[in-house]
Parts: sequence; C-alpha cells; structure tokens
Amino acid sequence: MTAWMVRAGSSGEREQWALENGYTGAGYGDVASLNGCATREDVMQKVSQGIPNSSPGAVKNFAAQLWALKQRMQIGDLVVMPLKRTSEIAIGSIDSEYTYLDDPDPQRRHVRRVTWKVTDLARSRIKQDLLYSLGAFSTVCQIQRNDAEHRLRSCISGGADPGARVGLSASVTAPSPIAPVLHIEEAEELIEAPVDVARYAADTIASRTIEAFSGHKMEGLIADILRSAGYVCTEHGEGTDDGIDIVAGKGILGLEPPRLIVQVKSQASPVDSPTVSQLHGSLAIHGADQGLLVAWGGLTRAARKLLESQRFAIRVWDADEVVSQLQEHYASLPARVRRELPLKQIWTLADEAG
Repeated sequence: MTAWMVRAGSSGEREQWALENGYTGAGYGDVASLNGCATREDVMQKVSQGIPNSSPGAVKNFAAQLWALKQRMQIGDLVVMPLKRTSEIAIGSIDSEYTYLDDPDPQRRHVRRVTWKVTDLARSRIKQDLLYSLGAFSTVCQIQRNDAEHRLRSCISGGADPGARVGLSASVTAPSPIAPVLHIEEAEELIEAPVDVARYAADTIASRTIEAFSGHKMEGLIADILRSAGYVCTEHGEGTDDGIDIVAGKGILGLEPPRLIVQVKSQASPVDSPTVSQLHGSLAIHGADQGLLVAWGGLTRAARKLLESQRFAIRVWDADEVVSQLQEHYASLPARVRRELPLKQIWTLADEAG
C-alpha cells in the first residue's frame, strides 16, 4: 500500500463534487477513455490525440499522471486531496479500479472511487516535512518520503501527524521546494514539476509563526495585527477565564464601531462548538458588534455548522488566514514582531495545476 496526492482543479472546482460523490480524478477532459490502454505508451497516444498542441515534455508529464491513475494506484491505497477552498486536507482510501464516467462535465470523467475518511483535517495538524510533499503542483503524484503512508493513516485515526517513526526518516530529507516526490518509474516523465510556491511559503510561515508565538504570545500577535489595521486594542492577558482575550474598537479611544471581542485559540486541535457559543454570548453581554475567533487548528464539524448560523456575527481566522493577515500588514507590524518573523516579498511566475 502507498499514498497518492490527487488535486481537484487549480481552483478546487471539483472538490465538493469529489467529496460528495466519493471520487478522485485527474481532470484532463480532452483525453478520451483510457480503458483500452495497456501500456504507458498507449496513454501517451491518447494524450497526444486529446491535447495535440502540447509539447513533448507536457505530453509525457500528463501521460505519467494519467497512467498512475489508471494503472499504478491500487485498491486500498490512500489518496490525499489538499482543499483549495478551505485550506484543509481530505484523506480517503481507493475503492475501485480506474473508471471513465459518462459525465456531462469533461473534467469529471477519469476517476477512481474513494471512501473519504477525513474531509476537514487542518494543515496545522500535519508536520512541515509532510506538507512539503503535498505541495507538488502535479495533479497526481505518489507521496513516499518520511514514512508518509503511516503518518497519513495516523491522521485518519488520531487526527494528527505523529511524525516519521524512528529509523524511517534518517535516510531521507525533506523534498526540495522545486520538485515533488516522484516514484522512480516516473522520473523521466515528470520533469521539473514545480510546487505551489505560495502554498509552500504559507506553510513555512505558519510553522515559524506557531513556533515563535504559541500560547498567550499568539494573543499579542493578533492584537498587533488588529492595531496595524487601525484598531485600538486592550489585551486581557493570562489568567482571565471569561472567553475574551482582546477587546478592539475604532476611534482614538477604541469605542467606535465596529467593536470586536476576540478569542484566541493557538492549539493544534480544532475548536469545538461550546467555544463558539461562549464567544457569541459574549457579544451581547459586552455590547460588541462582531466577534473574531482565532482557531489555529481549525474547527470541529459541529463548530463549523454552528457558525453557519452566525456568519454575520463571528468571523474565524485559521492558521492560513492569520498568515494572510501577517502578509497584508507586515510592513506596519512592530519591529519586535518582524524580528521574530523575518519575511520578504518576492515575485515569481505562476504555474497552475489541473
């Protein structure tokens, strides 16, 4: 058994369909059914016919990924789908051989059946070396390094990445941020497949952020971000147990709307629904206009459902949103924060996955 990463569109456009219907698939809608293909060369011919203007390198790359979907994946293998729309991770097990669906949407035809075991695993629950492997821009690739399969199965059963077992990580290093982890049989076909640089950078920043600002330090960081956005903040500090970590408002005294109550949870475990209910109750008690819940480890399913009825009262910042806010307000953050979290902006060409 092994593990595979399969994406669901460059913008996550097939994610919900895949989760609701129990599929994983590779897009490539212009390529006809692979049911009659017995070799990788047969798949290359299908790709050449379906995408005739592609370069020879692209044809090899696409064919290698479709061949993996068609032939190399096995029933019982794990499949991992990084979710673009929520920045979470879905993990399932492959239940069927390759199937070509007669679907009106051509991007939903090359598929495998999947039983999704976890659909809302926060990225903060996965250690950095394994996140590197999930950063490949390839639509389909095998995840092998650093005891990946064992760790992903642990995420299904225990909700968190335990790290590589002793003796199984010493012989390998973290994948380069330039290329994905590939099976040796694919080495010639998948050439220079890049990673999602923005995703890789966000994961790296998140890792450094929680290392430098764990616990009550995270409250100070969130207050600094809000001050950079024009709020006057009062931090409640350690020892309080009223569910309020920061009070913020506009104007010179911080009394003008919107007036915020902020609760900060920096632990890796997801925040539960009673925490959401406590924050919602605090809004009325204290006369606040809005609530901000910083949930570094994401939300439980029950908490997410509860928030759907409070979407105009409470906003949630998970690890990804905190990183986004850091990037947006970095230049105006205090020097002490910038020393703890040294960042620089770069420009790079975009390379999208299918």
